[in-house]
Amino acid sequence: MNAPNTKPINDAIVALDIGTTKVCAVIGRRDEHGKLEVLGYGKVDSEGVLRGVVSNIEKTVNAIKEAVRLAQRQSKLTFSEVHVGIAGQHIKSLQHRGMLTRDNDHTEISRRDIDRLISDMYKLVLPPGDKILHVIPQEYTVDSEQGIADPIGMSGIRLEANFHIITGQITASNNIHRCVERVKVKNLKVMAIDLEKNIVVVKGAVPGHR
Repeated sequence: MNAPNTKPINDAIVALDIGTTKVCAVIGRRDEHGKLEVLGYGKVDSEGVLRGVVSNIEKTVNAIKEAVRLAQRQSKLTFSEVHVGIAGQHIKSLQHRGMLTRDNDHTEISRRDIDRLISDMYKLVLPPGDKILHVIPQEYTVDSEQGIADPIGMSGIRLEANFHIITGQITASNNIHRCVERVKVKNLKVMAIDLEKNIVVVKGAVPGHR
């Protein structure tokens, strides 16, 4: 969606927090150093969400549109990507350890090895109706060497990792997707975050939010 008098910027990103009391939108883009520059902020009352779960699609869609409109008006940017925070009582987390035995200890550990470990985590059996939202590596172990932050480029046979896994209800995630898709968003990523709690850090960088 394009707000009036906005200029299209392909790398502009919107972050949305769809909560029980508020819907918040932040729009920004990465600077030449790769840091996210926050340029617009919008917040409206939420009437279509109950305990973090969408209970009224139409009301939630309208709140998202208005929050994004306010952020766009302030930043004068359109966007190409949306990151949506999903919260609520259905969000849970667990710890799990994964292990991979490599064929050759002389070849370097690659991104493909890491991706295989992460992919295995998505195969975990969950309670009916739940899905994995995020798999976050905590630290790695290569053979007997523990506490490794990034094993890529190292050699070893046995690659292990501790993972923080965040899960949520499939229906809750799907309803969030439906709401945001009705705002005509193409590149949509759903994350378990609380934007309203984190926006305090960046409000000072946004005109009108000191």
